[in-house]
Amino acid sequence: MRIAIVDESASRASIIEEGLATLEGCEIFTLTSRTGLVAQIAQIAPDIIFMDLGNPSRDVLEEYFVVSRALDHPIAMFVDQSDDDQIAASIDAGVSTYVVDGLSAKRIAPLLNMTIRRFQAYARLQAELAEAQGKLAERDMIDKAKRILMHTRGVSEPVAYAELRKKAMSTNRRIADIAEAVVTAHDLMGDGQ
Repeated sequence: MRIAIVDESASRASIIEEGLATLEGCEIFTLTSRTGLVAQIAQIAPDIIFMDLGNPSRDVLEEYFVVSRALDHPIAMFVDQSDDDQIAASIDAGVSTYVVDGLSAKRIAPLLNMTIRRFQAYARLQAELAEAQGKLAERDMIDKAKRILMHTRGVSEPVAYAELRKKAMSTNRRIADIAEAVVTAHDLMGDGQ
């Protein structure tokens, strides 16, 4: 497992390194500079990122949230103090685990597991949402194509759907693809609804 530790303080980073020392097969990279952070992390390609910010200013915190949003990795963030706005912003930025005043070596391994599991659960939910949205968009496209066929050919909804289905089967394509072609052709003809 490749682990990136982001911390401008070497002493705080060493606490995380100590907590990870008990895990076998870990390759640890410690980044102490904020300059080019996204590029540095992309080059490392870590499986998980630990960010220890101590007591950051609002500007530093926002900078790290920008970095978090740009990365698609499990992220555990440690801060000394926090408020509701910071917690909400960190969640919006994609931070999987947000730990306030809890940096200790013995907590690192369990936090690693929790961070990865939360990230995976969130990724599954995102994938399910994207799939549901895609199916809904396809359903809307099919309904629009049926309305076009019903209007232009004067047929009922079941007949319009049967025509779409028949064309999909005869061309070995999905009904949604045929529906999209019908809608596109209709829009090109200038009869858009």
